[in-house]
Amino acid sequence: MDDARHGLGRLGIWTFAFDGAPAGEVREAAAEIEELGYGALWFGEALGRDTFGQAWLLLAATRRLTVASGIANIAFRDPIATATAERTLGEAFPGRYLLGLGGHRVSDEVMELDGYPMPARGRAVTTMRGYLDAMDAVPRHGPVPDPAPRRVLAALGPRMLELAAERTWGAHPYFVPVEHTASARRAMGPDAFLGVEQAVVLDPDLGRAREVARAHVGFYAEAAPHQRRSLQRLGFGEEDMVGGPSDRLVDAIVAYGDLDRIAARVREHLDAGADHVCLQVLTDEPGLPRRQWRELAALPR
Repeated sequence: MDDARHGLGRLGIWTFAFDGAPAGEVREAAAEIEELGYGALWFGEALGRDTFGQAWLLLAATRRLTVASGIANIAFRDPIATATAERTLGEAFPGRYLLGLGGHRVSDEVMELDGYPMPARGRAVTTMRGYLDAMDAVPRHGPVPDPAPRRVLAALGPRMLELAAERTWGAHPYFVPVEHTASARRAMGPDAFLGVEQAVVLDPDLGRAREVARAHVGFYAEAAPHQRRSLQRLGFGEEDMVGGPSDRLVDAIVAYGDLDRIAARVREHLDAGADHVCLQVLTDEPGLPRRQWRELAALPR
């Protein structure tokens, strides 16, 4: 799938940082990201701003940038609410909103987010298929967006990747090494969109950068069972995750160092079959990582 077909370019930004920033600062940052030439702006959803409110804030602050939920958690809302919000954003900002759906709480395991228990919804693929069915069945009582908003799934395992290719525009894998990108492309075939999140630490001090990266990897390896299962499918064992992540795992998940090292990782994903790579800046500095976003804009597209 070439750039002309998917319209997001090769490089985007992914962030959780907007949840902790005032709305005015978020607007300014989004406008700058657009001017820096990134093709898409992806944002996560935790217990900060509602994903659709956040999307509206970002879309209203920009003119041409694709704004993508990465992801809207299906455990947070009924399919009716998701479908009607998707249609509203699609009508108001034609062709610019991309709905990513997922949620690691769609399993038999009860999990907590900041101490708040998240509901389980059953087996992941079955639940997601049913959720998509329910969204598509919601009656239309207003204007029909043209073009129709695009959807992707936060797919990791082969069955969810197949569902992403079957029922949506494609997949948005998070917290994955290059080996996953290659296997995802094989699972989905050549035509589905594959937009991969890549965590990065832009710091020439490799020791310091690796420790920032280690904290990020350690959090997910400990707190996210679905991510552990994904890593195990790729050949990582308990010794890579228990008691602190191994250097091998940290180096596979996070690209750190200077621009050349990060550019090499982006190229590896693209060569493995990704259409688009969205960079999540990891830092121990407070606030939005706007300095790093500016510097990363120099990467080859």
